[in-house]
Amino acid sequence: MTGKIVVLLLAAAAVIAGVAMYWLQVHAFYDRLPADTPLHVATDAGPRALSLAGFEGIDATSSPLRFRACARLAEPAELDDALPATRPDPLVAPGWFDCFDAAAIGAALIRGEARGYLSRHEIARGVDRVIAVYPDGRAYAWHQLNGTLEE
Repeated sequence: MTGKIVVLLLAAAAVIAGVAMYWLQVHAFYDRLPADTPLHVATDAGPRALSLAGFEGIDATSSPLRFRACARLAEPAELDDALPATRPDPLVAPGWFDCFDAAAIGAALIRGEARGYLSRHEIARGVDRVIAVYPDGRAYAWHQLNGTLEE
């Protein structure tokens, strides 16, 4: 009988630890960003703030790769002098942040339905902020590794 109790306690502890790890990874460290958070685009003349008609974003201090944002550009034509992103590849967002669909954004970039722009180089060591913009003004931003730490 004592062996069964020990096994049940171990199983319960494993389930509790698993649920806690899941919650910590998917929910605990993310903070919603204010609606007036600016997005910039890199140009030869330096960074330039974009005119946004809407913004929804999340970030976390636990990792520079957790930033995700969805926005609508007030003036999509203002990207004429923006620097293109090198290999834009959106990272998956938590399921509860439903405005950001990395698979759809990545497919649109590959098909040429959206264009990737550099927002800020080295926003953190080895990490760039990238923005994908559709012709209708929808914009999605994320952080991705830039390859400088591979050497």
